[in-house]
Amino acid sequence: MQDSLTLQLLGEFIGTLVLILFGDGVVAAVSLKKSKAEGSGWIAIALGWGLAVTLGIYCSAFLSPAHLNPAVTLGMAIAGVFPWPSVIPYIIAQTLGAIVGAAIVWVNYYPHWEETDDSAAILGVFATGPAIRNYFFNFISEFIGTFILVFALLAFTRGKFTQGLNPIVVGLLITAIGFSLGGSTGYAINPARDLGPRIAHQILPIANKGDSDWAYSWVPVFGPLAGGAVGALAYLLIP
Repeated sequence: MQDSLTLQLLGEFIGTLVLILFGDGVVAAVSLKKSKAEGSGWIAIALGWGLAVTLGIYCSAFLSPAHLNPAVTLGMAIAGVFPWPSVIPYIIAQTLGAIVGAAIVWVNYYPHWEETDDSAAILGVFATGPAIRNYFFNFISEFIGTFILVFALLAFTRGKFTQGLNPIVVGLLITAIGFSLGGSTGYAINPARDLGPRIAHQILPIANKGDSDWAYSWVPVFGPLAGGAVGALAYLLIP
């Protein structure tokens, strides 16, 4: 049993690392100076994050359920389809994977940080931030996005997908959330996705970086956790 859990945690670590590598990577490509993709915009970012989730799942689903997201792990436990004792270990593995993934992005774009003098853009590669800072409505935005994420993931379990297609459908779900709901906060909808890279931003010697904005950091952690929990509870109301 312990060996099984260890493999699952490895899967969550690897999957979240890949998720952040491609997700933060596309933001770096769009945001950093002298990148060949500089200025590609929101469409590139939303599509990139959808692909990041899909590929993160494919890279880890042979080891674990590929939650890659503490809000999903919590929601699955509330829904009764995931064991509660594994929740905290999963969250730790996901967060560590996110930290390492963000560090790899830093190395990949190493010369570009020196060329980028916008500290807010640099932070935006690693962590989310609101378009308009209003903590209550920022929280609500993260809540709504993660509510629909967890509710939809649970609803997908009742459908019949061709074997191997589910990660693509989940990636489309993330892309839709980004296009439709993500403009207000940058749609973390995943505490590990925001907290892990924010920690990396804090500790890495990134050229031209500014403050890591810890005053906002609770929103993309607790908003998704609350939204995921209520999404799971809403699913349980369906006969």
